[in-house]
Amino acid sequence: MRAAIFFLLFVLTACSGPVNSPYATVDAGKSIVYSAFDERPKHLDPARSYSENEYVYLGNIYEPPLQYHYLKRPYQLEPLTATTMPSVRYFDAQGRELPANSEPARIAVSEYEIKLKPGTRYQPHPCFAKDAAGKPRYIPIKAEELAGIDKFEDFKITGSRELTSDDFVYQIRRLAHPRVQSPILGLMADYIVGLKDLAKTLGQAAKAQPKEAYLDIGKFGFDGAYVVDRYTYRIRIKGKYPQFLYWLAMPFFAPVPEEVERFYRQPGMAEKNFTLDWQPVGTGAYYLAENDPNRLMRLERNPHYHEDHYPRDGDPGDREAGLLADAGKRLPLVDTVVYALEKEDVPYWNKFLQGYYDASGVSSDSFDQAIRMNADGEPDLTAEMRDRGIQLATAARPSLNYMGFNMLDPVVGGLSARARKLRQALSIAIDYDEFISIFLNGRGLPGQGPIPPGIFGHKEGLAGMNPVVFEADCARQYLSPPLEKGGRGDLTDVTSVQAPEKSLGTPTPLLQKGGETQEATCAKIKRRPLDDAKRLLAEAGYPNGRDAVTGQPLTLYFDTAASGPEAKSRMDWFRKQFAKLDIQLVIRATDYNRFQDKMSKGSEQIFEWGWNADYPDPENFLFLLYGPNKKVGAGGENSANYRNPEFDRLFERMKDMDNSPERQAVIDRMVEIARQDAPWIYAFHPKSFGLRHAWVKNAKPNMMAHNILKYRRVDPPARAAYQAQWNRPVLWPAALTLLGLAALIWPAVVAYRKRQKATAHA
Repeated sequence: MRAAIFFLLFVLTACSGPVNSPYATVDAGKSIVYSAFDERPKHLDPARSYSENEYVYLGNIYEPPLQYHYLKRPYQLEPLTATTMPSVRYFDAQGRELPANSEPARIAVSEYEIKLKPGTRYQPHPCFAKDAAGKPRYIPIKAEELAGIDKFEDFKITGSRELTSDDFVYQIRRLAHPRVQSPILGLMADYIVGLKDLAKTLGQAAKAQPKEAYLDIGKFGFDGAYVVDRYTYRIRIKGKYPQFLYWLAMPFFAPVPEEVERFYRQPGMAEKNFTLDWQPVGTGAYYLAENDPNRLMRLERNPHYHEDHYPRDGDPGDREAGLLADAGKRLPLVDTVVYALEKEDVPYWNKFLQGYYDASGVSSDSFDQAIRMNADGEPDLTAEMRDRGIQLATAARPSLNYMGFNMLDPVVGGLSARARKLRQALSIAIDYDEFISIFLNGRGLPGQGPIPPGIFGHKEGLAGMNPVVFEADCARQYLSPPLEKGGRGDLTDVTSVQAPEKSLGTPTPLLQKGGETQEATCAKIKRRPLDDAKRLLAEAGYPNGRDAVTGQPLTLYFDTAASGPEAKSRMDWFRKQFAKLDIQLVIRATDYNRFQDKMSKGSEQIFEWGWNADYPDPENFLFLLYGPNKKVGAGGENSANYRNPEFDRLFERMKDMDNSPERQAVIDRMVEIARQDAPWIYAFHPKSFGLRHAWVKNAKPNMMAHNILKYRRVDPPARAAYQAQWNRPVLWPAALTLLGLAALIWPAVVAYRKRQKATAHA
């Protein structure tokens, strides 16, 4: 009995802290960020990787010349390993240098010069190891020595060296390496001088030698990139391509030393999984210290990380939000980042609530527990989340989902007034505000045009409103005569002649009606009423959804590759939207390959599509409406096969311009044309919802940057206090069980003692 009591006291004492922690007790109080992953990264080679789940690691290990400013919006490039932003010179077809303001048609070659910061060093790695004589320790490695190495940690000797311009030029050559198979080779071969020829030459050389033989790519001629000196190199681009600067912020253009290639290409290395896809080598703030995709991925601070500091400035409001509390501090701010394997959303969510993960997204399963909509229809945290000190951050992703019309179709296509008004009517009637609420839990912003938030050219508020589909909430008070229910008030001459970029709810617009200008206070932007859509539909020749000539009901066809229960509910919703105009919608669902085939042949009529930004430039979205880039016949990304001569002419001018008021003016006109022609219904921009605990600092959503871990800071004591509060052990069941057992055993103990005493007396 005394033993049971002592055991109970031991349990009560030992369990005073969290007993369900998934982490080692020795890590308590350390500067560690805890997160999770659900799928192992397939490629960690920066020339091969092109996946978001891989960039989580690559962006913090590798360092290209440029990066995105962590705090500023719209997204801005700044130097990373480079000392300054690259300089560019232009040359004509005869090799003569041209002035900076030359017409793009005269420019045959753009030459970018990048100067590097001296003193940048690579992480420790065996490829840099030297022996006593100063020669590479593991290049070459003997077969018998490699046979005794089972894991990467068995390479006992490591080394480092300074980053040089040769490493950047070598990586650009690797894009053409036939055994690397870079996903951007095709695109970059159209821009980088000589890259296509280099790829052909390397392909022939690889076929002429044994499969495991080392291909020395540095021995082959290549004019597209070359070294000027130890810290300077140049890249030559065909024509003028200002967007190339954005590629210089991606891992494809991060440095890879030749030693790395020679180390991993040795016979027997790949069989042991010693490859650049498994064990990356970079100059970034962190290196991959542990790669166990069945359990965890662990990043550790690079001991050789160069001088780098937290930004000293940001957007308005960043200082008040505490995002500049660490201004000027040496980076990185945490020592370790641990990603644990979590294949299911529910366990991840539960551990986040227990404080064992620092941040979390919001899945459909956890949405109602975490988020509520306030009186203005904006997302907010539930009381439970607020009680836990959890904070919410939302941001529109630099992407667009849209409904497209095949402009080659005889009914919905073309630039006739009839077809244009039909598309405009549908743009109003299909209520994507409702779609966002029903199918996205409010995680989206209604689209106003082809350019998403955060991209140069996008305008916020009333200044960015699409007047074809939306109106200021105050606009109808200026109609003369007023638009009554069922009436046909004239909307065409009610215009916003001044709409500064201020928040809604302030007296921003000056609305003009019949030459009279008045100031108004507009609470919000709202979708035009259905009567406007019906009026446009009638003007298009389909009053009440019937052809005015034949009297036949209008039937439209929606092609999709979506399937499953959720897709069915969405398709039913679309049918109801078209039915509001008495239009019959026929859903033509096929598998994805058949859908792609329809798109390439132009046999579809209406479709859903989307686009995520490769880089934050309006060209990356407006080129989707550029006529020569049409899907049918050209195989381009203009899936609507839209072609407007004025739009195309402006695009050719805009794409080569630097960001400026002049470029903004050209973009404004292009957006106006695209809104009026309505080849797309600008459905919505997806919105990301992120939750984080109060001990996580400097968390501002950045949808373009991938090297964000170095800016994070955590407060370990606050985390420990939270974990102790929300993970208090519930011991009374164990205590009750022990007492119950004691109650059951005690009579037997008493009886046994009586028999012992009786025997002793006898």
